[in-house]
Amino acid sequence: MKLKDVTARYEFFIFVGILMTIGTLVKLLGFYAFSSDWFWFIAGVALIVEGSISFVKQKKFDRKYKIIENPLG
Repeated sequence: MKLKDVTARYEFFIFVGILMTIGTLVKLLGFYAFSSDWFWFIAGVALIVEGSISFVKQKKFDRKYKIIENPLG
């Protein structure tokens, strides 16, 4: 995976966070009323993206440093 791909994932995660913040503010100020299910849908998508980024980074770290478990426990 290239740095450009990882950067795009972080940008998407930031975009989703901004979208959630603006959406919540619009609803709190009473400009538009929408179902809270949309908020949780967007939160779920953000968690999937964050988990994917963490998973890929952990795999790269494990591959780079060859983590060896202690056989004695």
